[in-house]
Amino acid sequence: MLTTGPRGTKDILPDTSGYWQYIEQAARDLCRLYAYQEIRTPIFEHTELFLRGIGETTDIVSKEMYTFTDRGGRSITLRPENTAAVVRSYLEHKLYTAPQPVKVFYIGPMFRYDRPQAGRLRQFHQFGIEAIGAPGPAVDAEIIALAVQFFEQLGLTGLELNINSVGCPRCRPIYRERLQNFLRDKLFELCRDCQSRFERNPLRILDCKNETCGALSQGAPRIVDCLCDECTSHFVKLQEMLAAAGIRYTLNPRLVRGLDYYTKTAFEIQYPLLGAQSAICGGGRYDGLIEECGGQPTPAIGFAIGLERVLLALEKQALLPMTAGGIDVFIAPIGERAQAVAFELLCRLRRAGITCDMDFMSRGIKAQMKHANKYPARFAAIIGDDEVARGQVTLKNMESGEQEAVAFGDVEQKLRAETGD
Repeated sequence: MLTTGPRGTKDILPDTSGYWQYIEQAARDLCRLYAYQEIRTPIFEHTELFLRGIGETTDIVSKEMYTFTDRGGRSITLRPENTAAVVRSYLEHKLYTAPQPVKVFYIGPMFRYDRPQAGRLRQFHQFGIEAIGAPGPAVDAEIIALAVQFFEQLGLTGLELNINSVGCPRCRPIYRERLQNFLRDKLFELCRDCQSRFERNPLRILDCKNETCGALSQGAPRIVDCLCDECTSHFVKLQEMLAAAGIRYTLNPRLVRGLDYYTKTAFEIQYPLLGAQSAICGGGRYDGLIEECGGQPTPAIGFAIGLERVLLALEKQALLPMTAGGIDVFIAPIGERAQAVAFELLCRLRRAGITCDMDFMSRGIKAQMKHANKYPARFAAIIGDDEVARGQVTLKNMESGEQEAVAFGDVEQKLRAETGD
């Protein structure tokens, strides 16, 4: 029998699931404030969607996708990211007929075959935003503001927002040629990946983590110097809006995105204390993706936040909350006669919205009190033969140790008064 999960996967156990719930609830609450609604797409799609949407020359498609042939002979891929899937859903369900922009968020697992590392496993989790249908820089500023506020509300400090423009199909070819001319005589000094990127996607060379490649690309032309009038105007207005909102940022001319569908705005939020894998949020505009997937030309922008890396950042700043699991009352029956009475009380309190549990292991009273402290429980409701005979419960405050007898029918009212519910 196999007793270990596949490499690059990790169980989220009960003692840590409360951290995930905390982050996910913060994301949901914030999206409600910004009028973003949840979308849930399948975890697998037709492989062609990612070939067309992400781009066959990207590392994700060429190296990292989990692709298989199903029993019907169809090529299926576990989603490596969710933007292409949201676009597919937007087109399939004719969401372009709804009022624009369509503003959605998602939370869920993604899959990439890569060397497992801190904060990025082969199954990892993302919180993401997509705003489809709005062309101007205002919606760019909105989703950047949402990402910044998400981290602020979690209490994280020391984050760095980097922005850039990667141009559009009109002006990017000009930059591409200038960059290739700059790198041409350095080509054979670049790493093997960057040598292959030189023709396929030379912008990715700027993003290479190899120190030699980084040094060789120093002094490369800046893409912002090659932008067309439309891209320049869009980028200038975005900066004005961020400044008006008091959002601090750094212009980073080396910032590019790893997927082919990005245009104009690109941004990244980094937490430098995570080291080489410091990016915890990345996003940008993808105005050409919907047309590439078979729809009409439609502007769109989005971001994705890696939840594993958020957890690492929260842990480094000692911001993880107490895990969920504390309860209002633990019911401790003593003897067989008390079991049915305890279970009746358990059901009644739960219907009243009071969090509770009871002993199911026929432990002695000392062991039950020890178990109650592990939750922890605020109160213990002790029911033995004497309590059954009197129609009472001995209610014990687990912090102070004080005990009092409470009529069986008054337990709910007493607990509400004590817990403030």
